[in-house]
Amino acid sequence: MVTESVVIEGVEFAASLTIGSAIGLLALHGTREGGTAELVHEVAAGTGATALVFIQPAGDRVHIPSHRMCVPICDPLRQFLSHVSLTISLHGHLRHEHPRSIFLGGTNRTAAATLAHSLTLLAPAFETIDDLAHIPRGLRGLHPDNAVNLSPFRGVQIELPVSARTGGPRTSPEVLDAPQPTVTTALIDGVRRLT
Repeated sequence: MVTESVVIEGVEFAASLTIGSAIGLLALHGTREGGTAELVHEVAAGTGATALVFIQPAGDRVHIPSHRMCVPICDPLRQFLSHVSLTISLHGHLRHEHPRSIFLGGTNRTAAATLAHSLTLLAPAFETIDDLAHIPRGLRGLHPDNAVNLSPFRGVQIELPVSARTGGPRTSPEVLDAPQPTVTTALIDGVRRLT
């Protein structure tokens, strides 16, 4: 794993890149969207996928939209995109009207259906939604400059509720978020099906 400091829109990030297979797992908002960084690392360890995680090591947690994270000076993201053919980008949502819904957006709809199948089968406590018409507009991951859509086969943006990506509120900053085991298992299965 190689970690590099990058500054995007005045915000400092630590970007950690681990090169693996041609499937890439991405957590652009690892600090802000608790559990997404940990989930990327767990799924990458279980599948051999390439992993890129952005965290904010200090200061207030700022949310920069995904399509603005793809700046020319971001070398770790450039390396990631030059290596992978398909991207799976993990995000967290706080839609209170959808506390158990996992949304699968992005422009690779075939890959979204494959991952949705694994989530439906192996994480049945959550409602998996891959029909773009039923995904809230802001969670669809369709912007052409979104990193999830920049690899050759584009990708899938997975929006996870708090209950799917954490075990609850952190007791201290040093304690890592623990994604739900069923979600981890389902994503590992789905990524393996895509290889």
